[in-house]
Amino acid sequence: MSYIFGPVPSRRLGLSLGVDLIPHKTCTFDCLYCEVGRTTNRTITSGPLAPVDEILRQLDKRLMECRPDVITLAGAGEPTLHSEIHHIISGIRELTDTRIVILTNGSLFWDEAVRQRVLGADLIMPTLSSAVSSTFQTIHRPHGDLTLDGIVDGLKQLRMEFRGLIYLEVILLSGINDTDEEVRALKPLIQEIQPEKIQLNTVVRPPADLCAKALDSTRLEEIKLFFGERAEIVVDIGAEKGTKTRDTKGDGLLEMVRRRPLRTKDMANSLGLTVGEVEAMVKGLLIKGRLRRQDHSGEIFYMSNEMDRG
Repeated sequence: MSYIFGPVPSRRLGLSLGVDLIPHKTCTFDCLYCEVGRTTNRTITSGPLAPVDEILRQLDKRLMECRPDVITLAGAGEPTLHSEIHHIISGIRELTDTRIVILTNGSLFWDEAVRQRVLGADLIMPTLSSAVSSTFQTIHRPHGDLTLDGIVDGLKQLRMEFRGLIYLEVILLSGINDTDEEVRALKPLIQEIQPEKIQLNTVVRPPADLCAKALDSTRLEEIKLFFGERAEIVVDIGAEKGTKTRDTKGDGLLEMVRRRPLRTKDMANSLGLTVGEVEAMVKGLLIKGRLRRQDHSGEIFYMSNEMDRG
């Protein structure tokens, strides 16, 4: 099994080399907006969910082939569920000085053990999308033992203990958490957490649930102004950055789209291929039934037919 994917163009981080620590869709949440589908194993129990030595071996090999801007601990589940994530972080430090990012839903930081495991990262990017418990439940469909108050308290504790950067992501969904009441309730909680950045996001790829609708740019701008100078709208950089590493066999393409839907131009830049070469590969993989396509907001995304397997 491959635990390394990409590099892929990230809307927030530049060229991101991903490390997938978790079995597909093992998560604490089952979010409406998730781009990798419905959660099949909703849990808050940590464990050694992927072999540390093999992850580091694969990462070392991949770093000989590319130069990413960041190494992102993420993938198709909640990375802080990995009970040895601290060993992975320290192992990465021995391989490279590339920044280490944890892309997390932020749901487990009430647990001191989890907080201690992530302190070696450079940047942690948790999510907090509502200060209203009923809205939080609607958006995230969390494990039954998780509460909004507990999660917020955990994020405050993380802020006190973590010396790196925290970029707090707010996922905004039209008709769900974009009202004036919702936004006003969220602002004081964010001020207590004190992130370096507030990153406003919305649905940009096909979501797990079609009721998750994107917010328009006008409303995003209004909310950005309300949150203040630390707030920014996350821009889809698409395929602006890439890697010179070439992969003409399709394996790299399938590894990327198994974890997240991508457009042909995203694949082309990550793989160092032309759009024409990627389109030819995609056509063959569609015919073989290994890929499927989905239209979203006027653009075509491709995803693996293996994405929905447990």
